[in-house]
Amino acid sequence: MSTLTPLTDGMSLRLERFGSQIEFYAPGLKRWQSSEWTPENPNRFRPVSVTGTACGLQCEHCKTKVLEGMITLGSERDLFARAVQLQAGGTDGILVSGGSQKHGGVPLGPHLEAMARIREELGMRVVVHSGVISPELADGLADAGVDGVMLDIIGAEETIREVYHLDLTPEDFDTALGVLAARGLRIIPHIVLGLHYGRFLGEWRALEMIAGHPVSTLILVVLTPLVGTPMGHLPPPPVGDVTDFFALARTRMPDTRINLGCGRPMGATKVALDRAAIDHGLNGIAYPADGMIAYARERGLEPAFHEYCCSLTWADL
Repeated sequence: MSTLTPLTDGMSLRLERFGSQIEFYAPGLKRWQSSEWTPENPNRFRPVSVTGTACGLQCEHCKTKVLEGMITLGSERDLFARAVQLQAGGTDGILVSGGSQKHGGVPLGPHLEAMARIREELGMRVVVHSGVISPELADGLADAGVDGVMLDIIGAEETIREVYHLDLTPEDFDTALGVLAARGLRIIPHIVLGLHYGRFLGEWRALEMIAGHPVSTLILVVLTPLVGTPMGHLPPPPVGDVTDFFALARTRMPDTRINLGCGRPMGATKVALDRAAIDHGLNGIAYPADGMIAYARERGLEPAFHEYCCSLTWADL
């Protein structure tokens, strides 16, 4: 007897708007494999921090822990040279990221020429994490031909102030989306679910802001309390709150690709979240839990596998 639940509104929408293919992603942000899938080239897509492990914000949920797993530029501070080295090791796409400055933006400006050369001379994909972006940087990224721009969107002023330590408002994040749209850049917003110390606060407002702009892909990630941070002792947000947001996002943005990104708790929570992502009609999942590929097939979906970032939903690498 089948134990599958009936089709949700989200699943019906995804089948109607996107068909039956579901995407699974395994970028080289970390070493990963499951009983169902072992990536062939774990170096295919790599993250590079232009600031090393330095960050001017020291956010409560991170404290530079995320930066510690990224590739650094070394003493020469030469992004192009680092890309050449990575390409020799099998990399054909990079995420250019780094720690934020006090105004909330990542200092990408000094590396714009290198990004253009990486795209033109090496033929590599380049996606950037910009933070809250200025019009001048957006112009530079557009001129450099980057493939897309990621940024976290926060809908609660309390979270912006208390977690990110920024003197900004949600309107500043909305403005950043508009700046990117005006330059014709592919926009890849992220919402961190449960970002305010494990509870939901501004996520719904963030979704509304994002829905008002021509975004390429919405990435949902879930707060994962990290050891060594002020949130390390907290439980992750309740599974039910997260999965309800999956359903809301799917129905609020029926024509936009929505992926469950890299960041989410492990163990039984990850299994529950991944199953819900499939049931509610999300388009893709990064680093799927064991059994999810089989579960997707049970639900009538056709898995496709990609060894690059789940933000590159338009790319055929």
